[in-house]
Amino acid sequence: MPAASATSSRILSSEHIDRRQWSALLGNSRTATWFQSPEAYDFFASLPEMMTPFAFAVERQAHAGEQTLCAVCVGYITKERSAVKQYFTRRAVIFGGPCLADDCTNEEVQALMQAVRGYTEALSIFIETRNFNDYSAWREAFEAAGFAYQPHYDLHTDCRDRQLMTSRVAESTMRQVRKAYADGVHIVEAQSDDEIEAFYHLLHALYRTKVRKPLFPLSFFTRFVHQGRGVLLLAKRAQAQGVGEEVVGGMLCAILPARAIYEWYVVGSAAVTWAAMDYANSHGLPLFDLMGAGVPGKPYGVRDFKLRFGGQLHDFGRYIHISNRMLYALGKGYMELVQTKK
Repeated sequence: MPAASATSSRILSSEHIDRRQWSALLGNSRTATWFQSPEAYDFFASLPEMMTPFAFAVERQAHAGEQTLCAVCVGYITKERSAVKQYFTRRAVIFGGPCLADDCTNEEVQALMQAVRGYTEALSIFIETRNFNDYSAWREAFEAAGFAYQPHYDLHTDCRDRQLMTSRVAESTMRQVRKAYADGVHIVEAQSDDEIEAFYHLLHALYRTKVRKPLFPLSFFTRFVHQGRGVLLLAKRAQAQGVGEEVVGGMLCAILPARAIYEWYVVGSAAVTWAAMDYANSHGLPLFDLMGAGVPGKPYGVRDFKLRFGGQLHDFGRYIHISNRMLYALGKGYMELVQTKK
């Protein structure tokens, strides 16, 4: 990690962050994701009934009075809607991990994460970064700020070369994609509220019966699509009665222009995941980030499915700070009970 030229720095909260500098940092940083963008923060802020967003930045005071941003961290505090569950499900989530300048120092990263911890610690049981990039150069800084490292996989697929991208997909998976198309499935971008709602009903059923994790309400998805924060790709086909079409799957994707597309929420067959790869290739997005792929050494069927699309596993891990260990243990036990319940 290069040495920084800064002589001093200060922490800024969301209302004081220069948006142009924020976007400039995003464009130059190797740890940039859509989830750390001004647009992501604005989207989170449009959902006060679901979450409390936060953003902190480190402004570097360089020579000759020049000021630049060298780090930004965007996240939100959320909890389940049930009054009883709220007590032990309050959590602060930092999707993607903070956006850091490539020459960000350990001192700057530590100051950033201490500011995040100072704001969220009293409001959440734990604070977690879900890393989509490599932060190993700053591990010492995260730990000094009170965040422990936990191994966790992320999965990246290179979508720049269509022929190479296709060749990396398992042949059995490509057969499933071709069969879906032959059976009348086609991919469209969701436009109407009816289409978004049809996708949500499928997703809600999946989360209720198999995933067994909290899911945001329909309005989260509707606002995301209508605010143009990404794309909702839908798999549709003719209904059995021959009247109209039905939604049979889909994927909600966030997009960082010219950089990456992210699999945020998905339900459906292999054709849906292939559609996101196809979209990335045709829209100049070099990276398809399939996001979480489980814990190394622990069997995970979702990871096995994602690997069939030829991506590469990265143990970028997660950094977690537990504010209340008793409530954290209760909440973790509750979630494990829910996810194993038949």
